[in-house]
Amino acid sequence: MPKTDLGRLEQIDLRTIWTSEAGDFTPWLAVEHSLRLLGDTIGIDLELEAQEKNVGPFRADILCKDTGNGNWVLIENQLEKTDHTHLGQLLTYAAGLKAVTIVWIADRFTDEHRASLDWLNEITDDRFNFFGLEIEAWRIGDSPIAPKFNTVCKPNDWTKAVRPPIRDSELTDTKILQRNYWAALAEHLNSRKSIIKPQKALPQHWANYAIGRSSFGLVAAVNTRDKQIWVAVVCQGLEGKAHYHLLKQEQSAIEQEIEYDLVWEELPGKKESRISIRYDDIDPMNQSGWPYQHEWIAERLEALHRAFSLRVKQLDADEYDEPVDVPSSQA
Repeated sequence: MPKTDLGRLEQIDLRTIWTSEAGDFTPWLAVEHSLRLLGDTIGIDLELEAQEKNVGPFRADILCKDTGNGNWVLIENQLEKTDHTHLGQLLTYAAGLKAVTIVWIADRFTDEHRASLDWLNEITDDRFNFFGLEIEAWRIGDSPIAPKFNTVCKPNDWTKAVRPPIRDSELTDTKILQRNYWAALAEHLNSRKSIIKPQKALPQHWANYAIGRSSFGLVAAVNTRDKQIWVAVVCQGLEGKAHYHLLKQEQSAIEQEIEYDLVWEELPGKKESRISIRYDDIDPMNQSGWPYQHEWIAERLEALHRAFSLRVKQLDADEYDEPVDVPSSQA
């Protein structure tokens, strides 16, 4: 006999949860689990930078970094329907930042503001992306209230470009193969519902993925000349070397946990340091071998993410004491 005692969804008035935007709604949005929910909705890994941050003459509600590329993500929120004032602020923010994703969250989007964001996504290049999200709150019976973001506007399939798309006739055979390689890997990651979020496939020998903090990243790469594929955690930025050495102090624990052989490379004189897993004597040009290669890459990207994502979020460069070189005469 079919079971009939199913619960019934009840929509909750937002004002019963958050009394004010600045005092309740914005602080809730800025906590990690809320940003994770928002990031899952728009497909961006978000890292909080500041609340109520000055951008030109206005104060942005929330400023984040896209950990996948280091670009700004600016969030404006309303507990009411969208209005012209907030639209004007968003345009001011876009003008003041060189590359930015703007996320406008509201109780309800008017048709004219929805059309405005669609138009902005059409006329701007890939340095600027505009999302419009409506927020709802639901519960079943006496269960905890659950928020839900609904996307009403988004960039045009994330395919905008500063210049017209590159035609295959403008690419070498190797570049075409590289682009197809990453596109096939993206399909594989999606099919296995991987924690690794695929990026747009580009005609280059590497692909970048987010790990949860700006100035860090995951990389997968192919070397068609030396017949090699590899994946790595990359430490970048002004504090990249300090972060690398702090991770190196945990080398034994990390390698025991990850169960793969890691190659630790400080890369002195370069802007990044790298912790990698490599596979030699394998040919990325051999398309019949791609399924195996993509499975190898996916498994190791996921393993690196599990081992390093929490660690990199907890790193503090100030905790690293750089060794002081002692002249040989004093040694």
